[in-house]
Amino acid sequence: MLNLFKKSNKKNIENDYLLKVAALLIHAAKIDQDFTDNEKEIIQKTLIELGADISSIDDLINKAYVYEANSNQILDFTKEIKNTSEENKLKIIESLWKIIYSNKDVDMFESNLMRRLTGLLYIDNKMMGDIKQKIKKRFIKWHTLWMKNVSSVN
Repeated sequence: MLNLFKKSNKKNIENDYLLKVAALLIHAAKIDQDFTDNEKEIIQKTLIELGADISSIDDLINKAYVYEANSNQILDFTKEIKNTSEENKLKIIESLWKIIYSNKDVDMFESNLMRRLTGLLYIDNKMMGDIKQKIKKRFIKWHTLWMKNVSSVN
């Protein structure tokens, strides 16, 4: 019986952690007032990489929408995330930058969010900058190839 309680408690802690990660990612996607399907796909992939159950991913994201909408500060999302493994933190930061660069431009609200998250999640400034540049280069390269394909079709 005690073992069952431990498993149930561990599952609740994991679900709470994933809910907060999802809410943070949704917050980043919504901050520029342009939440796209591409951003939702990035969020889904990230949550699955972090251990979310594929069969309940939509339910998790729906709960995270509500959680994010009812939250008035990003501290609600970051409390648990800052204590996760460095590997998971870096995955989350990478996904945040992917969300931001998925629509090509970084606006002042997105930039401010990432600056605040650097401190709240205990991420080194250099590491944050390196991840940003890596994602930026990837999206610029992808966008350039996409534009070439579009212009060759016309």
